Amino acid sequence: MPNAKVLTEKKKIVEELTGKLKSQAGVFVDYSGISVNEDTEMRVKMREANVDYTVIKNTLMRFAINNVGFEELDPILNGTTSLAVCNDDPIAPARLTKEYADKFNGFFEIKGGFMDGKVLSAADVNKIAGIPALPVLQAQLLGTMLAPITALAVVLKAIAEKSGAPADAQISESAAEPTNTEVAQEAVAEAPAEAVAQAPEGSQPEAEADPPAETVPETATETPAEAVAPIDNADEAPSPEASETETTTEAKTE
Repeated sequence: MPNAKVLTEKKKIVEELTGKLKSQAGVFVDYSGISVNEDTEMRVKMREANVDYTVIKNTLMRFAINNVGFEELDPILNGTTSLAVCNDDPIAPARLTKEYADKFNGFFEIKGGFMDGKVLSAADVNKIAGIPALPVLQAQLLGTMLAPITALAVVLKAIAEKSGAPADAQISESAAEPTNTEVAQEAVAEAPAEAVAQAPEGSQPEAEADPPAETVPETATETPAEAVAPIDNADEAPSPEASETETTTEAKTE
């Protein structure tokens, strides 16, 4: 009988295998016949796809499948057996195992598998392997969603071209032609500049004009204070004609 240490180690392995059977999807394969280099290459490719690939013992796997209710897998647990499981992409284990089964023809065979708690036969695994990878499915879904929009764009372009000019040319012309709003805004912006250009040279806007300065006529001369003094008695002031008569009389007398 095995000692307690060996039993403890086997119990631990069964627990790990039970956890792997609870993964989203997995595939059992018979790996007999492949070389070490081929096995290493396959492991690297599966690791890149986040697929856990391990060689298992059939006796320990039987305990694990009983723990999760996969007794239908018991008949395939003979010979060399390995298990590929993945939690991120349920298609990845089937796709990769099918790829290497075709590559190592006869030396790497699919036995069966499981997905979402259901047991799958080898034929089921091969069918699932034909489903594209998740990124490809996402791209196809996006293309399906964009198809109606693309079709509408094609129809609109065809209608535009029937008017006599390519749709691209019409779009560019309509984009280059200014709208009424743009024309009005440009007219308002250019009006002050044109008014200033047409104004007489030297003229200034009323708002900027300086107040008129008080000017004195050029012919005006300063008048002595005595000349502008008021005459108190208008009757005593000699008239111009009397002054001239007096001057003439004085001249004759002399």
